[in-house]
Amino acid sequence: MRSRRWGLGAGLVAVVMAVSLAGCTEDGGQGEGFTVGLLLPSRAVPRWEQSDRPLIEKRVKELCADCTVAYANAENDAASQRQQMNSMITKGVSVLILDVVDPKALRSSVRAADRAGIPVVAYDRLAEGPISGFVSFDGGRVGRLQGEALLKGMGGRADDGGVVMVNGDPSSPNAAWYEDGSRSVLQDKVRVLKSYNTIGWRTENAHDHMSAAINALGPNRIDGVLAANDSIAAGVVAALKSARVSPLPPVTGQDADLDAVRRIVKGEQYMTVYKPFRQETEAASAMAVALARGNDLDALVTSTVNSPTTKDVPAVLLDPVSVTAENIGRTLVRDGIYTIDQICTPKLRSACDRIGLTR
Repeated sequence: MRSRRWGLGAGLVAVVMAVSLAGCTEDGGQGEGFTVGLLLPSRAVPRWEQSDRPLIEKRVKELCADCTVAYANAENDAASQRQQMNSMITKGVSVLILDVVDPKALRSSVRAADRAGIPVVAYDRLAEGPISGFVSFDGGRVGRLQGEALLKGMGGRADDGGVVMVNGDPSSPNAAWYEDGSRSVLQDKVRVLKSYNTIGWRTENAHDHMSAAINALGPNRIDGVLAANDSIAAGVVAALKSARVSPLPPVTGQDADLDAVRRIVKGEQYMTVYKPFRQETEAASAMAVALARGNDLDALVTSTVNSPTTKDVPAVLLDPVSVTAENIGRTLVRDGIYTIDQICTPKLRSACDRIGLTR
């Protein structure tokens, strides 16, 4: 995968301006309405329903007042997503935004969309087949941020300490992207004692993996845990606490789930990776509206990527942000993701005060 990146501010301003221009017809009016198909992968990760869906629906409506969004959630089942996508193709949506559960399993549906003249924007995960565009955060950068934070959290134990890796679902192309990024930082610095793949990114599966690692290694040999996202981190932390591990080793995460942010405040999770979802949803909505109107993506994209089936896919790769207790206020609160009152429940008020997270 290769890419070139813009600074986010300039890039997003250019995207917004380009889409505004792309939305106008020759006589200066707006084009007719159409339907955008939106296919998200699961409800196991809170962000899909709480952030991505409403933000995409809102942005599409802003770009095209007469447009509608047809939505389906696959519940992490590739067969269900294939049926959902084929149904949208049959109903004649004008464009599809696809966050693919399993790229290989959905390849035939992407091809069916192409035959029907329906462009597909791969969202967050790189789909296979003739996709027209791709929007995501730089997965290698996500993994590197996790690895760097883990080493920092381990302190003196980062010198040849023992780490457990609880990775994502191997059917997701992002899982390997994240893992490769984190390993590039951790290699030659720590020992990876155990490594697990977490089917469905599910908390209960991560709990089982971490329990197995504790039983096999003993709690005192685990100096840090590379957890691929916040749902996985929740299972890791629960297993550590059940085993009465104290103090807890640093645990990474991703997605800035509210529960994870609260765990960071409490000192149970060391960090999470914040991916400003509004930037991602706006870029995907921009691509979808432009493609449905028959416009090219030259003014919208910042990169190209190669999938296993398609070279030089127009892409937007955004920069993620590392969040620890030190910068929750300067990132998540500043950006309006959560208020201090949402994070700092009465039980967490004193912990918030200790880290300077005050009104």
